[in-house]
Amino acid sequence: MKTILVSVSKEETRIAVVKDEQLVGFELERPSHSHLVGNIYSGKVQNVLPGMQAAFVDIGFKKNAFLYIGDGMPPDVMKSFPQQSRIHIGQVLPVQVVKDAIGMKGPRVTTHLSIPGRNIVLMPTARYIGMSRRITDENERKRLKDIAEEVCPEGMGLIIRTAAEGQSKEAFADEVKYLETLWNSIQAKQKRTGAPSLLYRDADLLIRLVRDQVTKEIDKIIIDDAEAEHRVRELLEVISPQLVDNLSVYEEEKDLFEAYGIDEQLKQINSRMVELPSGGFLVFDHTEALTVIDVNTGKFIGHDKLGNTVFDVNIEAAHEIMRQIFLRDIGGIIIVDFIDMEKDSQKEELLQLLRELSADDRKKTNVVGITALGLVEITRKKTRENMESLLYNDCPCCGGSGKIVSAETIAVRICQDIRRVENHNHAPFGYEVELNHVTMESLIDSDILDQFKKELQLKIVLKKKDDLYPGFYLITRRSADD
Repeated sequence: MKTILVSVSKEETRIAVVKDEQLVGFELERPSHSHLVGNIYSGKVQNVLPGMQAAFVDIGFKKNAFLYIGDGMPPDVMKSFPQQSRIHIGQVLPVQVVKDAIGMKGPRVTTHLSIPGRNIVLMPTARYIGMSRRITDENERKRLKDIAEEVCPEGMGLIIRTAAEGQSKEAFADEVKYLETLWNSIQAKQKRTGAPSLLYRDADLLIRLVRDQVTKEIDKIIIDDAEAEHRVRELLEVISPQLVDNLSVYEEEKDLFEAYGIDEQLKQINSRMVELPSGGFLVFDHTEALTVIDVNTGKFIGHDKLGNTVFDVNIEAAHEIMRQIFLRDIGGIIIVDFIDMEKDSQKEELLQLLRELSADDRKKTNVVGITALGLVEITRKKTRENMESLLYNDCPCCGGSGKIVSAETIAVRICQDIRRVENHNHAPFGYEVELNHVTMESLIDSDILDQFKKELQLKIVLKKKDDLYPGFYLITRRSADD
């Protein structure tokens, strides 16, 4: 049973996808962090990089957007796009955001525009018919492609979405007409406005939910806000009336996410360690370039041979790893260090399982294979900052490293600082060192400080100052009155 839970407040909208009481998907959107992906802008070229076939475009965002002419698309798709005239500084052109600003990088844009609908995506600048890989029936694929070729506007392209399966030609034609009208309005707005300016804003999270995720596979949609439920109901009545009965409003006093145990499961999202039911565990580490996941047997000792025990843990870990990748919205390069397996058949079975699990992902995920060192390589399309970046900031104390300076190191540094001062100007009444109480407690019985005080015959007084972060300190000279 698959259920979508929607919690709506003025501050944020949260969506949880639950399958058999287990959280398998989570999305969050806040007004202050609304995503740019899908928005179309009238942009102005600020800089051109001929050697990289790229340019930086001002779209009105605080950072210029990066435009790569090739966009990394497959050659057969690129042939369908018209050749771009030479881009030059000051040129105004419509661009669409395909990747949010992440870290120090600005958003990434493309000139190959697409306007999504429920059943199809209109590509106004490409002559190309594409289809969702989730539609597997060959007869249905042929039927849908024939319809798409018939209703596709001249000089444009269409991508057939998963929701289109079973839809009639009339439904296709009506949606194409609506999207074509929308495209005409975008073009008209560009002529009226200057650059940079917003031409088209993608729908908010609630509407995208209905457009992109609500299919016949969803058994229930529960929303805790009556107004939001009404918006969704109106939209479903138009695009998928057969699914309206699956929609309901949550009216209980207890918080929706708490009632369904979602809050407890969400606590795992930023946990470095995730425990497995068998007693094994996963460890997640993130770098600028990639994410590394380590699989450990932990307390699991198995019931059979070592080879079977290792394989059982790896299979269990594979399910949890893909679930965590979806929940945390991890993108880019992912390296998984499974426990070493000797049998090639077991390795192949593990890879096949990962590929089957990745098929449920709405983002493009590719299980590359096993390296010579026995590491599994996975790539996943990255369009925005991951969930951890939305929910958390780096610790101001450790800078996000998860570590603070040891007590011994602090003691050594205090001695070095005082020694430098003493070499130039002796403090007859000694020094006062202010520290956070955590640091102070760890230094009270420090042998290093005691030996230093005896060596220089100095009085050093430790004083608590809790507005200092652990690991930081202030040294001042004491006066006769202290």
